[in-house]
Amino acid sequence: MGAAQSTVAQPNCGEACEVKPKSEGERIAAARRHIAQLSAAPSECPSAGGAAAMGCPVDHQGINPLNNELEHPNQKPAPDQPFALPTKREKSTIPKAEAPGETWTYPSPQMFWNAMLKKGWRWEDDHLSEKDMDNIIKIHNANNEEAWKEVLKWENLLHPECDAPKLRSFKGDAKNISPRARFRSLLGYDLPFDRHDWIVDRCGARDVQYVIDYYDGGAVDPRSKLFTHLDVRPALNHPGNMWDRVVVAYWRFKFDYLGMVPSLPHPPVDAEAKH
Repeated sequence: MGAAQSTVAQPNCGEACEVKPKSEGERIAAARRHIAQLSAAPSECPSAGGAAAMGCPVDHQGINPLNNELEHPNQKPAPDQPFALPTKREKSTIPKAEAPGETWTYPSPQMFWNAMLKKGWRWEDDHLSEKDMDNIIKIHNANNEEAWKEVLKWENLLHPECDAPKLRSFKGDAKNISPRARFRSLLGYDLPFDRHDWIVDRCGARDVQYVIDYYDGGAVDPRSKLFTHLDVRPALNHPGNMWDRVVVAYWRFKFDYLGMVPSLPHPPVDAEAKH
């Protein structure tokens, strides 16, 4: 799925070689892949006490284990930041398990910038503009919204008894390649450029881990702000998850190879849920 992960080195032939400049969509997608890889790396900034290192404006104490973010995130511009960034945060549509009635809040562009600096990212490497950063934040948020929709498909189809699953926690782990992704790579597919693990609260019955692999889908779609293909499924760490995966694989086999439309369960509508 998507383009190859590796890049071919340009020959060292000086002015004789003319490198075609990347389009805005290609540049943003490349930066997003780069940032995803850095997100899995250990921080280059001091973890506690003392002055922050040059280029690392975050003196980060009190990390929230639910999202690996600071309890009181830094919204101040970095010392070498080339342009101002908004500090406003947007609300997601993803319900928060730890706070009934609330949804998760996305980081502001300034928080995102500071968090990436903490991981060793340098904006000069990706040649980003203020507009590029705005698009990267929109991509980040759109990917999360799409991932949650995929989680809801699993939950609504297979566990309609829970009409309001919620996200308890999440983390990015780009360097931890899932067994499914490794197997797909043996078949000739690209490895994902990012991976997230989400813990979903199934109405208090139990917490369910979902694995989300992010595959390169080419340049950014200017309307949807998406350039990734998401592979979302329950982790194979619980017998119930394994059974859910078997059931869905069976449904897909019937539809793709036998031309049969499987009889799917229907989640209760609002009127039914009240009775």
